[in-house]
Amino acid sequence: MKIVIDDKIPYIRGAFEPVAEVIYLPGSKTTAEVVQDADALVTRTRTICDARLLEGSAVKFIATATIGYDHIDTAWCEKHGITWTNAPGCNAKSVEQYIAAALFTWALRKRIKLRDKTIGVVGVGNVGSKVARFCEIIGMKVLLNDPPRERAEGPGQFVSLETISREADIITFHVPLNMTGPDATFHLVNDPFLNQLAKAPLLINSCRGEVFDSEAVYDAVEAGTVSGVILDCWENEPEFDLDLLNLAEIGTPHIAGYSKDGKANGTQMSVQAISRFFGLGLDNWQPAGVELPKNTVLEIDGARRDEEAILAEAILGTYDIEADDEALRDAPHLFEQLRGDYPVRREFPVYTIRPKNVAETTIEKLKKIGFNIE
Repeated sequence: MKIVIDDKIPYIRGAFEPVAEVIYLPGSKTTAEVVQDADALVTRTRTICDARLLEGSAVKFIATATIGYDHIDTAWCEKHGITWTNAPGCNAKSVEQYIAAALFTWALRKRIKLRDKTIGVVGVGNVGSKVARFCEIIGMKVLLNDPPRERAEGPGQFVSLETISREADIITFHVPLNMTGPDATFHLVNDPFLNQLAKAPLLINSCRGEVFDSEAVYDAVEAGTVSGVILDCWENEPEFDLDLLNLAEIGTPHIAGYSKDGKANGTQMSVQAISRFFGLGLDNWQPAGVELPKNTVLEIDGARRDEEAILAEAILGTYDIEADDEALRDAPHLFEQLRGDYPVRREFPVYTIRPKNVAETTIEKLKKIGFNIE
C-alpha cells in the first residue's frame, strides 16, 4: 500500500516504512497527481482534502493529526467512501498550558489576582473542560457554556451566553468552527455579542480565528467595551490584521496547541487509526525521541509569597508566552515560519517542582495541575 504524509508531521518518519510505501511532501505540495494511487493520507490543516485533491484517487482513509478538520470536506469524503479521522483532544493539555500562561501573564501585568475573577468558558469539550478544571483549581469562579452538551446532558452545570456576557471578567473560547446550523460559531463574537458585555471583560481566542469578527473586536477594544484581547487564532491567517495585533494584550501565531506532547499525541493517534483501518499491526505504535527542555526541574521558594505568586512561577516556568508574543510582533510576516520552526515546549507533567516554604494546600494544587513534586 501507499501512504502520503505531510512532511511537517513530527515523529512519524519510520512508522509505516516496514509495511507501506511512504511519500513525504509539504501539505501545499500534496496534489491530485501525487495522491492518485495512494491508499491513505496523513495531513495537517494546510492540506485541503476535497474533490479537487481526491476525485478519481485510490484514497480510502484520511487521518489528520490535528483536532480541527475543517480542511476536510467530510460530506464529500463520506459520499465517496473515504473514511476520515481527526485527533480529538491530542493537544488539549497544550492549550490548557497556553491559557494558564496567558492568564497569569495578564494578571501580573495588571497587578490583579485571578482568584478574584469570574471566567466564562465557551465550549466545554476536550480543551474547554481542561481549561475549566484548571481555573477551578486556582480558585476562579467558572461559568460553562456549551449548547450541544446542555441539550444532551441537561442544563445543570451550564449557563447561557447571555449570563456569561453579564457576569464574566474573562471569556475564553474553545469551540469548533461551524459555519451554519443551530450551533454556528462563525463570528460568534460579533457586534451584538460585544455590545451586551457588562464588565468589559478580557476575551481570549485559541480555537479558530473566524469565531471572532476581527473588525468588531478591534472596535470594541478601541471603545473600551472589552478591556483587552489575547489572540492565538486570527481571521485570514497568515495574512491577519496587524492593527488588531497592535491592540492585543498578547498575540501569538496559532501555536496554543503546539507543545511537543500535543504533536506527539496527534501523530500517535493518526498512525494507530490507519493501522486499525488497514490491519497493519501498528495499533500500539508510539512516537520516540520527543525532545525535552533544557531544564525540567523548577525550584520554588514560597517564603513571604502568596499562593498565586507561587502558582504563577510554576506555570510560567514551563512556558514563556511573552517570547511567542514578541516573536510575532517582531516579524508578523513570518507567521507560518514561526509555526513551522516552533521551539520545544513541554507540558506540566514533564516538570518536577522542588518546593521550599510552600504550604501543603498549594502543593496539592500543583499536583492537581499535573506537576511532579520532589
